[in-house]
Amino acid sequence: MNVKDAIINYAQGEKIKSGLIWVNQTLELLRGLPEIDKKGAEAIIKTMIALIAGEVHLSKKLLKNDLWNDAQKKVDLAIVMINSGVADESVHHLTMALSQVTSICHRSMSVLKEEGLI
Repeated sequence: MNVKDAIINYAQGEKIKSGLIWVNQTLELLRGLPEIDKKGAEAIIKTMIALIAGEVHLSKKLLKNDLWNDAQKKVDLAIVMINSGVADESVHHLTMALSQVTSICHRSMSVLKEEGLI
């Protein structure tokens, strides 16, 4: 991985990690909401997960490699589950996506450290 790719991976990864953590926490809160409030919360979750999916897609396009494929697959599975009304079950896939993105950030940071940029 070159320095430019490492910078892009790291910047995108940190942004995506934040979003994934936010959505996971919101999904946990969704369980305790009264039925009347769930539709609004689900709409917010759908919007946020769509934004995250867009950032993962952007990362793939910017870097033109397969590094983001696994994360994208997991986010896509989570979207299908959320849209199918089983949002609770998407937490597992979002957690796996978070793990993938964390690995990308770690590899990127290693490159930046080796180059003396961090």
